[in-house]
Amino acid sequence: MNNLDATDLRILELLQENAQLTTKEIGAKLQLSNTPVHERIKRLEREGFIRKYVALLNPQKLNRSLTAYCNVQLKEHSRPYLDKFEQEVTCLKEVVACYYIAGTFDYLLKVMVANMDEYHEFIAYKLASLDNIGHAQSAFVMKEIMESTALPLK
Repeated sequence: MNNLDATDLRILELLQENAQLTTKEIGAKLQLSNTPVHERIKRLEREGFIRKYVALLNPQKLNRSLTAYCNVQLKEHSRPYLDKFEQEVTCLKEVVACYYIAGTFDYLLKVMVANMDEYHEFIAYKLASLDNIGHAQSAFVMKEIMESTALPLK
């Protein structure tokens, strides 16, 4: 895994569980002092293994309790059309993830909104207003069984 040793992997696991851990707390778990832990974390950041640190928010508390996955098929597939769609869709605040996919559809969007009325507004007045949309198909999350932001490292 690109010159990562067991200590690096353990640091990454710990940070995925809780990015607020201090170097002292990580060091205590690994039986290392602050300096080597700090140097390893800085190297992992510099080499791009750690992209950023974020807070995971509760969607229900923030009135974003409806999650929909929307498959989008474009009419045209030349690079300029794909680039334009990607640029436009990233400006839609309801879209929290967008994937370019293979198969029947071209893109998979993860959309989070307050309720079905807000989703209808999103589809009818935002997504449908983008150029080159051919077809969209939605699936709605009824119950979240499991979600993780942690990558498997072993």
